[in-house]
Amino acid sequence: FVGDNRPRLYTAMCAAHWLGAVAVPFYQDATSDELMSPVQDAGITHVFAEDQEQVDKLLEILPRCPTVRCIVYDKDRGMRHYDQPELLSYDALLQQGRDLVAAGGATPAEPAGSNRDEAAFLFFTSGTTGPAKGVVLSHGALIDRARVAAATENLEDTDVAMAYLPPGWIGQNFFSYVQPMVVSYCVCCPESSETMLADMREMGPTYFLTTPRVLEALFTQVSMRMEDT
Repeated sequence: FVGDNRPRLYTAMCAAHWLGAVAVPFYQDATSDELMSPVQDAGITHVFAEDQEQVDKLLEILPRCPTVRCIVYDKDRGMRHYDQPELLSYDALLQQGRDLVAAGGATPAEPAGSNRDEAAFLFFTSGTTGPAKGVVLSHGALIDRARVAAATENLEDTDVAMAYLPPGWIGQNFFSYVQPMVVSYCVCCPESSETMLADMREMGPTYFLTTPRVLEALFTQVSMRMEDT
């Protein structure tokens, strides 16, 4: 999975887990060279990419990543003249599923398995200080930690969280995918990193994972508005 925080990105992760696959989120700002080694090491077969930018990076490394068979892209802007056989739009993927069901070739599937020890995610480090290293986490380990965190923070299904940090970072993924699965709280995705602070006012998160840099920006913004007033 390569892209920013988007509802369809997390929907695709859920579909992969439903089918028994292992989800491997990557950092959206990773270069093609930074993506190549993790894709090779993990033996990635299917990729969900957000837009043309991510697709271009994947196509660049495709000749050196023979395990990749399919690249599904979400946003089709700029993709009109791409004709690589590995590419498939999100809408075309859904239509394939509908056609298969209509033809009687498939029925709504049951979850692939319920073994807590099965691998759920493979997370790679950012690779900024050395070769990216992968860590496998099981369904059981993630669910257990999510329940502990939910009890500690008194989280409920009425809470609202905001997903704006890199999905490839385990902290954001745990916060915006694993915990909502356990607690059923709402997750909101800002339009972009540039509009995040403005979008936050509309979303009204009650549960907020952040960094010192974001807190400093919030403090500066509030202080300036107070002085202007």
